[in-house]
Amino acid sequence: MNENERMLAGKLSNPREPELLKRQKLAHRLTKMYNDTFDDETEKRSRLLKELLPNSSERIYLQGPIFVDYGTHIKIGDHFYGNTNITFLDSGMITIGDNVLLGPNVSLVTPMHPLRYQDRNFNANSDLPGKEYTKPITIEDNCWLASNVTVVGGVTIGNGSVIGAGSVVTRDIPANSLAVGNPCRVLRKITDQDDIRLKKELF
Repeated sequence: MNENERMLAGKLSNPREPELLKRQKLAHRLTKMYNDTFDDETEKRSRLLKELLPNSSERIYLQGPIFVDYGTHIKIGDHFYGNTNITFLDSGMITIGDNVLLGPNVSLVTPMHPLRYQDRNFNANSDLPGKEYTKPITIEDNCWLASNVTVVGGVTIGNGSVIGAGSVVTRDIPANSLAVGNPCRVLRKITDQDDIRLKKELF
């Protein structure tokens, strides 16, 4: 099992391994190039995203600036919208379904580290195979994560759920739920009573 396979399998791994570093440096370069484009440079943006996120749909929009750590560990479905300052720390797999909206300053963070500093700190004589492991993130179809949401590794957000601004999501959120807070908790189900057409003051 190579380091990339170990990383995706959630095993202790070494992100400084040459092949991982090579991909990471390319992703950082492509990210910088994307962030330097203008909104109307659609063809250039599309070309950069195809190279940066090769496993994702072409029908996605990222306002930018963005930060992507590897890109190859991200799958994004159709009709995705990401607002400004989105961060993908994709040491582990990040899977995003169709029709997902991310507000500004959303962070999806898969890397995990040992709790004991003795296991984190550099030690040339350590018997550990690495200082990092990962847990995947899954955001199912039709979700909206509002501004300044952080999702940590190991979390699945169910279909149709909404995560309120400023939330830190540390555990799974079931489908069709309104969830907020730090740590994020389900407030209630989203139902037909939330139909926007019932809010007469908006029309």
